[in-house]
Amino acid sequence: MFFRFSFIIPSGLFECQFHFRPFGESLTTQAFCSRAFVFNYRVRGTGQARRITIGQFPNWSTAAARSEAKRLRRLVDSGADPCGELKQQREAPTMAGLIDRFERDYLPRKRPSTIKAYKSMLGRHIRPHFGQFKKVDDVAYADIDALHAKVTATGSSCTANRCIAVCSKMFSLAIKWEMRTTPNPCRGVEKNAETKRKRYMSGDELKRLTMALAETPDKQFVNIVMLLVLTGARKSEILGMRWADLTLAKDKGAWSKPGSTTKQRTDHIVPLSAPACLLLTGIKKRGEYVFPSSDNPSGHIVEIQNGWAGLCERAGIENLRVHDLRHSFASQLVSSGASLPLIGALLGHSNPSTTARYAHLFDDPQRAAVEKVGAIVDATRERG
Repeated sequence: MFFRFSFIIPSGLFECQFHFRPFGESLTTQAFCSRAFVFNYRVRGTGQARRITIGQFPNWSTAAARSEAKRLRRLVDSGADPCGELKQQREAPTMAGLIDRFERDYLPRKRPSTIKAYKSMLGRHIRPHFGQFKKVDDVAYADIDALHAKVTATGSSCTANRCIAVCSKMFSLAIKWEMRTTPNPCRGVEKNAETKRKRYMSGDELKRLTMALAETPDKQFVNIVMLLVLTGARKSEILGMRWADLTLAKDKGAWSKPGSTTKQRTDHIVPLSAPACLLLTGIKKRGEYVFPSSDNPSGHIVEIQNGWAGLCERAGIENLRVHDLRHSFASQLVSSGASLPLIGALLGHSNPSTTARYAHLFDDPQRAAVEKVGAIVDATRERG
């Protein structure tokens, strides 16, 4: 049994607790008394009764407790509610809670590859950095800058930038969800310099790649790679290609990509070349997807990385990613005289600056053009 009572003595308010415990078969009394200074008050305006424990005696002296009680009284008289504010602080949203909600309410709307990348950064870097109890409102610029520096120190400068981008989105949502009352702490964090990758297949590499594909027994994998080469589409778009989105009529081949499958989230219609149409015509239709898979909930193949590594090894090609096939497609368009707007339209770029990375490839066509003009001028001078 436990009994508790409070009493006032001239030196202040003490709360004394006496604990009575049964001992053996008979009830014997063992009293343990603990004393603490407490401050009782009523909230100004509502009259709600509150109490705050200032501290235990003798850890707190009577004089110190009185001084603290006077300070609290001044706050209450000015309209504050110290106990309510402490409770509000304890119940304030934590970073762990924000990350959980971000994963639950926001990530499902993203593409599978984006979900995978975000969850990797959240699990490896962001969640461990903030821990379980860091309050969302307490996160400051210094905390974000420290996270950026920590990830950069591991040698992943680009990942560090991506982590800040994910955090920035989280805090924007936190403000929208009323989990944070202060501005986004990611503003002003200086990002690491990034150099856009410029890796394109040479003519010889393309030849070796196609020769290695001809010797590859997995025909589904072969078809996927060939379509990547022939269309310049993103890997996720090819893997999720549906028969219903294809028109394979002669000279009118087209692929209508739904906005749900494209990075720009808008419908994208592109023409298909005769070789691409011929390749697709030769694939046996088995259900909704061109490249079905019963092993994945999506219903189609989602990864070809293992097969890609082996293919590059057999072809003797180094440092070539699957996405570089898209860059190579763009470089071939440049060589054929296509303009940047046309290239952007075929690749599905929503921002012209994204296509601008291929501008340097125009050097050879431009040089050939000025040489042609120079030859005309020289011929004119000679006739004169």
